[in-house]
Amino acid sequence: MAVARVSEVSASSPKGWDACAKEAITRASKTLRGITGLEVVSMKAKVEDGKIVEYRLNCKITFVLDD
Repeated sequence: MAVARVSEVSASSPKGWDACAKEAITRASKTLRGITGLEVVSMKAKVEDGKIVEYRLNCKITFVLDD
């Protein structure tokens, strides 16, 4: 039986929601081992002059704890 932990992270990108999710996983992978999932908690965007200039995600990343 495995035990997992969840960490909440935020990521941003000027390229879109998918790029935010990839950035969140890429960055979390530098310090967390055994990542098994990502849940998007909220999606937001920064708007300037009527255009989206930055996409933002708050995510929960699940990873399995070592024995």
